[in-house]
Amino acid sequence: MNSTKLNTYMFSRKYDRQGFTLVEIMMVVIIIAALAAMVIPRLTGRSEQAKVSVAHSDIDAHLATALKLYELENGNFPTSSQGLQALRTKPVSSPVPVSWNGPYIEKDPIDPWGNSYVYVSPGKHRPDFDLYSKGKDQNSTEDDITNWDE
Repeated sequence: MNSTKLNTYMFSRKYDRQGFTLVEIMMVVIIIAALAAMVIPRLTGRSEQAKVSVAHSDIDAHLATALKLYELENGNFPTSSQGLQALRTKPVSSPVPVSWNGPYIEKDPIDPWGNSYVYVSPGKHRPDFDLYSKGKDQNSTEDDITNWDE
């Protein structure tokens, strides 16, 4: 074999490889592990913060707006016994709303932990209504998300 053919053969074999070497694969695994080690600690605990933010948003904006619209159209807020379901289906218990134009909300008022929001009208903390979630532990403790504490 002459030297030109040998060089061509070696050159083409050098770049005709199929797949990756073990060292290349290990380097990729190490880089991914290093990136994960930096990112994962920053994300832990964020899901609980997100749930608290969603509950605040529901209480302070979404449900509060729906309740105020209900009151504007019907002259009063739903009673405690009618509850937040009065925003989804027309109540049949007294006082029956005359101008009910709902539904005022699209889905059942469930907090991010899968439980119903607590609604009391007239409120104990506010004259119109109290609205809150008992939070993750489902007990009345300091982790409650309420519409009366800012």
